[in-house]
Amino acid sequence: MEAPLLGGESCGTHHHGEENDYLAVKSLKDAKFVLWNESVKLWKIALPVALSSLFQFLMTSSLNIYAGHIGDIVLSSVSVYTGVISTIYLCLQYGMASAVTTLCGQAFGAGQIQSTGIFVQKSWIALTLTSMVLLPTHIYATQILEFLGQEKDIAKIAGNYALQVIPNMFSAAISLPIQRFLQAQCKVNAIMIMSFVSLVIQNVLLYVFINAMDLGTTGLAMATNVTGWVFALALTIYASVWCKEGWNGLSWMAFRDLWAFIRLSLSVSVMTCLEQWQGNFIILLIGILPNPVIALGSYTICMNILGIYDMLLYGISIATSVRVSNTLGKSHPRAARYSLFVAMFESLFMGIVFMIVIFFIKENIAAIFTNSEDMIKAVSDLASVLAVALTIRSASQVITGVATGCGWQVMVGYINLACYYIVGLSLAYVLGFIQNLGVKGIWGGTLSGSLIQILVLIVIILRTNWTKQVEQTANRMQMWSPKGIRKEII
Repeated sequence: MEAPLLGGESCGTHHHGEENDYLAVKSLKDAKFVLWNESVKLWKIALPVALSSLFQFLMTSSLNIYAGHIGDIVLSSVSVYTGVISTIYLCLQYGMASAVTTLCGQAFGAGQIQSTGIFVQKSWIALTLTSMVLLPTHIYATQILEFLGQEKDIAKIAGNYALQVIPNMFSAAISLPIQRFLQAQCKVNAIMIMSFVSLVIQNVLLYVFINAMDLGTTGLAMATNVTGWVFALALTIYASVWCKEGWNGLSWMAFRDLWAFIRLSLSVSVMTCLEQWQGNFIILLIGILPNPVIALGSYTICMNILGIYDMLLYGISIATSVRVSNTLGKSHPRAARYSLFVAMFESLFMGIVFMIVIFFIKENIAAIFTNSEDMIKAVSDLASVLAVALTIRSASQVITGVATGCGWQVMVGYINLACYYIVGLSLAYVLGFIQNLGVKGIWGGTLSGSLIQILVLIVIILRTNWTKQVEQTANRMQMWSPKGIRKEII
C-alpha cells in the first residue's frame, strides 16, 4: 500500500518543496502512519516550546512564591497587578505578536524567508508604541484598582509595584516578536535554553534581593526588570547572529506601510485580548467577595497550577500553529487538517490524565505556595473546578493554535466576545453572587462560556474548506511580501 505521505522534510529545513501533502486516509494503517508522523513533528516543536514556556511561567510562580512568603497581602497585591494591570498590556502584546506568528509561519512554509525579519521589526515598532500608549495603566494603577473596587491596602501595594516594573513592559515588546520569528522556523531549542538561564538568573536575584537584602516588593520588581531585558537581548543577539537567512539586519522597510501593519496587529489581537481579559474580570469579581485576601490568594494558586499545565498546552498550541501555517504556506491542505486532529486528540488525552491527578493530590497542592492553613483549605475546595478547567483548556489551546496558523484571529475574537462575556461572565455573576457560590461559582460560570466557545469553533473547523485556506494564504503572502506590501488588512 502507498504511504499516505510523500516526501519527508520536517519543519526547520530549507527545502520547502520536498514535503508533499498527505494522501487521503482510507485504513487503520494510514491513520496510524499519520498519527505517528504528525506526533513526531508536533512534539519536536511542542516539547521545547512547552519547556521554554514553563520556564517563563515559573518566573511568575517564583515571584508569587517569594511574594507569598513576604506576606498574604503582598501575594494578593502582586496577584492583582498580574491579573489586572499587567494583563492589559501583555494580552495586547501577545495578541499583536500573533500577526508575526501567522505571517512568519506562512512565509517560511512558502519559502519567502527574507520577509520574516521585516515582520519582526514592524512588530517591534508596533508593540513599543502600544506600550507607550498604555503607560498610564501603570502610572495610575492604584487609582484604577481602587475605582474597580479593590481594597485600598491591596491597591496601594499593587500600584507601587506597577510603577517599578514599567521597564519589563518594554522588554516584552522586544522579546515577543523575536520568539514568534524563531518559532516559525522551528528554532525552539534556543528559546528553551535562554528561558532556563533567565529563570536561574531571576531566582538568584530574588534570593539576594528578598532574603539577603530584604527589599520587599522593590526586590521583586528589580529581579523582574533585569530578567526581562536579559531574555530580550539574548534572543535578539541570537536571531541577528545565527538566523542570517531570515534576518538581514535592521531595515527601513520596517517603516513601509507601518500603519497598515499596526492595524493588522491590532485586529488580530482581538482574539487573545478578549480571551485573556476575561481573567481580569474574574479577578475583579473575586476581589469584591467576602474575605478577598483568601479568595484572591486561593484562586491565584489554582491559576498558577493551571498555568504550569497550560505551558505544556501552549507548546502544543504553538506547534499546531506552526504546522498549520507552514503546511498552508506549502499548499498542503490535507496535512494542515490532519495535524490539527492529531494535536486535539493528544491534548484531550493529557487533559483527562491531569484531571485525574488533581483529584488525587488536591489536599496538598497549595503547600508549596503558602503556609496558611486557611489558604490551603480554600485551594483544596477549588480543586474540582481546577480539574474541569484542565480539560477545557486542553481543547481551547489547540483551537487557538489553529486560528493563529490560519489567520482567523478576528473571527474568533467575535466568538470569544459572545461566549466569554455575554454568556460566561453573566453566569459567573449569577452563580458567584446571586447563588452565593463564591469563587467556585465565578470560575465555573466562565468555564461554561469557554465550553460553548470550543463547541462553536469545532463546528467551524469541521466545515472548513482547507483548499480555500491555501488560496487565502497565497494571497496573504503576495500582499505582505517586501515586494508586494499594500495598505490592506488580512
